[in-house]
Amino acid sequence: MDCVVNAGRLCPRFIIFKWRCFAIASKELQINEQIRDAEVRVIGPDGEQMGVMSARDAQKVADEHDLDLVKIAPNAVPPVCRVMDYGKYRFEQAKREKEARKNQHVTEIKEVRLGLNTDVGDFNTKVRHAIRFLQDGDRVKVSIRFRGRELGHPELGLESMQRFAEACAEAGTVDKPAKMEGRHMLMFLAPATTK
Repeated sequence: MDCVVNAGRLCPRFIIFKWRCFAIASKELQINEQIRDAEVRVIGPDGEQMGVMSARDAQKVADEHDLDLVKIAPNAVPPVCRVMDYGKYRFEQAKREKEARKNQHVTEIKEVRLGLNTDVGDFNTKVRHAIRFLQDGDRVKVSIRFRGRELGHPELGLESMQRFAEACAEAGTVDKPAKMEGRHMLMFLAPATTK
């Protein structure tokens, strides 16, 4: 930031901002005429080492094979360039990334809220929901909120949590045991590993 100083003070009317934006990392590789290094190490289209040569000579080699010259290791000394079909390379790379995203499963945390006075029917319904979440591969957060005088009886909440964990034992295991945090008692269940 540059400022104009007026008689020893900053004059706010004349504050000039300079913004510079630099890319931190670029996924794009330098290809063909973008490569301006004096010397590069060249790898041929079949993977053979062609040695160190000027960027202009390397570009001629790529043109002879009707392919692109791609800088694959810009930080090496000298930088390493490969003669390849850049369009085909980008297509295969995008295909691999798409396949990796498809096979990846994001684990979510589902929450089930109980109360100290939760009746048997509601309790069983919440257990069924938790079992379904665990079978889908998600973690379950079980919480009880204590209100008013209920804070004086955390042992009732602990007993309710233990009953809940026993009811869900076939589908999941206790990841983090029940613990008081302020007005809430929390417990985490993780899906049972099938072998």
